[in-house]
Amino acid sequence: MKNLFKERLKELRREKGLLQQDLAKELNVSKSAVSGWEVGRNQPNYDVLLQLANMFEVSIDYLIGKKDY
Repeated sequence: MKNLFKERLKELRREKGLLQQDLAKELNVSKSAVSGWEVGRNQPNYDVLLQLANMFEVSIDYLIGKKDY
């Protein structure tokens, strides 16, 4: 299964007009962590995934590519 998380995260971040450093500050993580997620080098833990879903008003299933809505 293709890893859609990195693509969806980048798309949602850009739609909100956020830089990686802005998102990192909102989530209280490093910019390199956000960068790593967006290139598929690593993935956020469950708590951060939940924060992302709430911030972007999408489901976790959408973020990780299980659903297309």
